[in-house]
Amino acid sequence: MKMHTAKSTPNHRRVAIFLAEKGIEVDTEQVDLRGAQNLAPDYLEKNPFGRIPCLELDDGVCISESVAICRYFEAIHPEPRLFGTSAEEQAEVEMWTRRAEISFLMPVAAAFRNISGFFKDREEIVPEWGHVSARVAAETLPKFDARLSQSVFLAESGFSVADITLAITLEFAKRTQQTLPYDLPHVSRWFEAVQARPSWSAD
Repeated sequence: MKMHTAKSTPNHRRVAIFLAEKGIEVDTEQVDLRGAQNLAPDYLEKNPFGRIPCLELDDGVCISESVAICRYFEAIHPEPRLFGTSAEEQAEVEMWTRRAEISFLMPVAAAFRNISGFFKDREEIVPEWGHVSARVAAETLPKFDARLSQSVFLAESGFSVADITLAITLEFAKRTQQTLPYDLPHVSRWFEAVQARPSWSAD
């Protein structure tokens, strides 16, 4: 199998850290996003939505969307459990993963794309929406701080894909110099703990 990906992106980081937690190694092929390689016909045959990463299995089946890829590896390599074990644990992990993705990752990504204009040559840019998204992200992070004041990790069952999702988003926001309340005490404690995990250095 082969992973088509781009190391500079949050979703690459999400899958890379997930695989590192499980001790799984997968061959990778880098996709040039700036050069629009993800929009070329041969790549769109693998993933018509043009997103990365995309996991190409040995039989030619392609799985895209980073959480779907993580779920695939969870199914074939269950331990350590990163989506929870019991029905309640799995539901809680899913809940916090969705919250991190919808309420934080998506606004952070929208702020970057619409304010920086990084992809202005191929998509409509709305700076006003970028600033609204930046405000939403800044207003959302304290909700995660409140949660982390009650729990070591987002889910009671322990470190999970939800933590990976929130952490890679925070990393991306810092790297792209977005204005967020980075000094929240519980988020800061949690982020330091996540960065100390060996998987954080996954490339």
